[in-house]
Formats: sequence, C-alpha cells, structure tokens
Amino acid sequence: MSYSKLFVAGVAALALGGCITAPAGPAGPQGATGDTGATGSTGYTGATGSTGATGDTGATGYTGATGSAGSTGDTGATGRTGRAGATGDTGGTVVIVPAR
Repeated sequence: MSYSKLFVAGVAALALGGCITAPAGPAGPQGATGDTGATGSTGYTGATGSTGATGDTGATGYTGATGSAGSTGDTGATGRTGRAGATGDTGGTVVIVPAR
C-alpha cells in the first residue's frame, strides 16, 4: 500500500473514533472531609456603669400663723310683752248619751 492510502485509512479511523464513545466507568471514591478551623475566642463584656447619687429633698416651708377669731357681737334688748286678752265664756257642758 502506498502512503496516501495509509494516510486516508488513518484519517477515516480517527473520524469514526470521534463518533463512537465508550460508556463511562463507575464513580471514584469520595475524597476525605477537610478539618474544621479553630474557633475564635469570645470577647469580654464591658463593665456595668454605676448608679448616680440620689438628690436631697428640699426643706419644708413653715405654715403661716392662724388668724384670731372675731369678737362676739352684743345681744339686742328684749322687747316688752303685750297684755293678755280677756278670756271668753266657754259655754255649757254637752253630754252625749248613746241610744239603747
């Protein structure tokens, strides 16, 4: 065979080799899991502030003086009593007798 025929046969084999594929093999084993990084340290809590001082209570004011009671007025004079009128006649005594 000449080189040109060998060349054509090689190109045909390569062309057909690209169309034919073999099935995929089984999956490989899973890789190992990596290590977890170190945990950072926890920060400190700030200090609690102090409570402010309590203020003083103001002084109590004085109560004013109590006023005096006014004086009692005088009683007026008593008027004279008029004369008694004459007594009228009472008339006779009436006796009621029930019927029998």
